Amino acid sequence: MIMSEKCKQHVDSCRFCWMCHHICPIGNATGQERNTARARALGISLVNREAIELAEIMDNIYECCTCGACVHDCITGWDPVMFTKEARLQAALEGVTPDYIKDLVANCLETGNAYGKTATCETLAAAIKAHADKKDTLLLLGVDAKFMACEQALKAIQVLDKAAVDFTVLDNEPASGAQLDFLIGAANETKQQMTACAKELGEYKTVVVYDPTDAKAIKQLYKEYGIDVDAEVVTYTTFVAGLLKDGKLEPKNSGESVVFQDPYQLSRDLNETEEAREIIMSYAVLGEMLLNRAETVWAGNILMAQYIPDIVKKVAERRIFNATSIGADTIVTACVGEYVSLKAVEQDKVKIISIEDLILG
Repeated sequence: MIMSEKCKQHVDSCRFCWMCHHICPIGNATGQERNTARARALGISLVNREAIELAEIMDNIYECCTCGACVHDCITGWDPVMFTKEARLQAALEGVTPDYIKDLVANCLETGNAYGKTATCETLAAAIKAHADKKDTLLLLGVDAKFMACEQALKAIQVLDKAAVDFTVLDNEPASGAQLDFLIGAANETKQQMTACAKELGEYKTVVVYDPTDAKAIKQLYKEYGIDVDAEVVTYTTFVAGLLKDGKLEPKNSGESVVFQDPYQLSRDLNETEEAREIIMSYAVLGEMLLNRAETVWAGNILMAQYIPDIVKKVAERRIFNATSIGADTIVTACVGEYVSLKAVEQDKVKIISIEDLILG
């Protein structure tokens, strides 16, 4: 396998190291050694040494959620996410990407989303139409919200309406490239999709990004790939926190005790941890999960549930167990993918709500 020397160094350093063994949300959910960063590095190392074929390890490579918990926990600075994504890119170049991933990639290229959706629900479509006129501010909903959780996308719009914000929502949103980056890494197709998105976003003064997955891509990955956006890009939580500070929202604290599920994209990648807390504390009494902020544990997403639904369900179940272990009975989310994953678990011990639910009451 063709792999950069930097990645080879990280692979060889991780393959016999156990220090992040305890931190992988998927490894903890499955209880399988194969789901640790060490095991993934060992498999890639065997491919690099021509002991096995790349195709033999690809199912395992796609069991990584790229949440970066292992990277954050590593005191020596090794990066399993980096070599995992490079292995995915090489698999695409060699034509050995698993068929179930090829289908998702094809959907991304044909429809702009991995789910192959071309229409959203009627209520969201009507709300989008009501905000079709071009304003200085664009609300970018993202494919997860628009096509897989339209009720949450609608709530995101309603919050800004409540604050009397003048904003645009596009009926035909550009794909951020985040899904392609996850599926095939820094391929030409990924960069082309990101470049097209950046160009369209540049038509606005401010872009409010609802989904943390898209926010990470636009605010972090675009810079790494040399793609510029001629607009001020802010996360939805930061924007809404600003509305509160400016008095455009008038919160009423219910006194309800809640805990917050930090999205890793905000807390680890973008270093945004307090904005969401400022919002929550305006409407409820905030407690903390034992692992919070940069130490957060990923709670699942919609994309991986398309091909390993049972594992994603176990991840979400384990995060709910984390909450019940500290006596929490309400989890507040700020990521539509985690909201959907947690809500999909059949249980009656913990209520799952979003920040938008808190604001709208």
